[in-house]
Amino acid sequence: MAEVSADKAYLSHANLAAIGMTGAAPFIPFKSNSQGGGSEIWRRLYHFYSFKRAEFLAHYHVRSNVETTMSMIKRKFGGSLRSKLFTAQINEVLCKVLCHNLAVLVHSMYELGIEPEFKAMRAAS
Repeated sequence: MAEVSADKAYLSHANLAAIGMTGAAPFIPFKSNSQGGGSEIWRRLYHFYSFKRAEFLAHYHVRSNVETTMSMIKRKFGGSLRSKLFTAQINEVLCKVLCHNLAVLVHSMYELGIEPEFKAMRAAS
């Protein structure tokens, strides 16, 4: 994990410390009443947010792609899970993601005229 992007609701000293311990770079915008004091990671992020806003927002807005993808999956396959067991729920979510990716691939093939190229598989010896 190289970067963590989150909205303002997740801005806290504890969250920034947890992200920092993983070695990832946090991209969480500051609230209007936030100040630059506090821990080292808080001060560094605050100054980056204040003085290099365009660069910060370029990293932060990557999360828009994730939000869009999650919205597409929920609209197409529903937002709830039917499975009861936790492992089954994970498998159900993974199947929804797989089906979404296949739908996007098929859409790209037909709408954009993209021809897939498949490598020939070698026979196992």
